[in-house]
Amino acid sequence: MMKHIFEQKVFYSDTDAYGVVWHGSYLRWLEMGRVGLCEMMGHNLLDLVNNHDIVLPVVNMNIKYKMSAKLEDEMIIETEISEFNGFSVTFKQRILSKQNRKTYIEADVVVVAISNAGKLYRKMPEVLAESFNEVLKCPALV
Repeated sequence: MMKHIFEQKVFYSDTDAYGVVWHGSYLRWLEMGRVGLCEMMGHNLLDLVNNHDIVLPVVNMNIKYKMSAKLEDEMIIETEISEFNGFSVTFKQRILSKQNRKTYIEADVVVVAISNAGKLYRKMPEVLAESFNEVLKCPALV
């Protein structure tokens, strides 16, 4: 399974009045992971928009907040594809503590393809479908 991994330090702007990471900050890091994985697969999101008429909106997000990250914590964000059904793709994501590997967040994020005009593709465009199928078939790659 292909997996995108990157590290992120928690900055003051990521925290709330209680000194912990604001829940919305995690969404930005999750998106960074999905974009990074797409780039690892050879897909630049601007190229998809401009040259293939493909936009990839999130249509469902299930997040389990297990532990709060705090200012200056160092995190690891892991992203992989867990399911592709020909119509939508599901990204499985985790945000972990770099220090002790405990899980802050577990998320399943479902994405579909639409045109620039907002028309839903009933079937994932071939340029992406081939990549998603290939990633799910390949042995462990990190």
